[in-house]
Amino acid sequence: MGIAIISPGRDVSKWKDNFQRLDASIKIQVYPDIIDNDDVEAVLLWQHPKGILRQFPNLKLICSMGAGVDHILSDREIPAHIPIVRIVDEKLTFSMTNYTLMGILNFHRQIVRYQENQKQQIWDMTNPEIEIHVGLLGVGALGGDVVKKLRFMDIAVSGYGNKPKTDLPYPYYYGDQLQKFLDQVNVIVCMLPLTKDTENFLNIDFFKSCTKGSYLINVARGKHLVEEDLLIAIEKGYLSGALLDVFRQEPLPKEHPFWHTKGIMITPHIASVTNPDAAAPQIIENYHRLKKRQPLINSIDPNLGY
Repeated sequence: MGIAIISPGRDVSKWKDNFQRLDASIKIQVYPDIIDNDDVEAVLLWQHPKGILRQFPNLKLICSMGAGVDHILSDREIPAHIPIVRIVDEKLTFSMTNYTLMGILNFHRQIVRYQENQKQQIWDMTNPEIEIHVGLLGVGALGGDVVKKLRFMDIAVSGYGNKPKTDLPYPYYYGDQLQKFLDQVNVIVCMLPLTKDTENFLNIDFFKSCTKGSYLINVARGKHLVEEDLLIAIEKGYLSGALLDVFRQEPLPKEHPFWHTKGIMITPHIASVTNPDAAAPQIIENYHRLKKRQPLINSIDPNLGY
């Protein structure tokens, strides 16, 4: 019995090599060349074809190739009784935090403005810094690390989530306290999990509620953002700009207005990329735990979406 890797369009050779190095006895099959469906006990998924898991009668474990699981939970044909696990990796956290800090500090020190000034040979020393108060939408493992680093740098920070948290050393808001949160901040970082409640969370009503001229950083999921509403928000001055690493359609289509909209900076979903060297051992560990009927590591709650 073995593992199937289902990640269309991705080079998964490094994953396969790691699995075989860690345990050569496990049979690895890679989509679309899966010839023995009955042999598959565990699947490793990223953007799998919806409904495909019904083809594996002996499936007992579903693994995400990354920290997020929304790409799995969006499949309405996922068998409800099968556990789902995700990747937890310090390198993922390290990369995500560094990317987010880069975006925050670029806004704080107006690097984009100075890049434009250089092109036009403008020497302007006025207002070299923007006073910032950062707001984190989502303060789980990734968001919590960003908060920790910001506080170390003496940058004001507040958090927002969907449920109460106690004994936090920084201001925290939840539920219907969103407006109180937005009133405090002018840099908003979206690190929310994607659920039915958070899809389209970043919409025109949200932007109208922001402190005028706020800056948005989205490193969570493209479906959090109503892209048309962001264009309106920047045009009307609700937001001063945005740094976006995730999009509803990836790669971003050539004709998409984000490529040319002043104030919007984009990167190609590289804020934090799963490292197979660190992630593969977690998959193998869970595979062996499954065989021994032991508790799994990094399990998620499908009802919560994370």
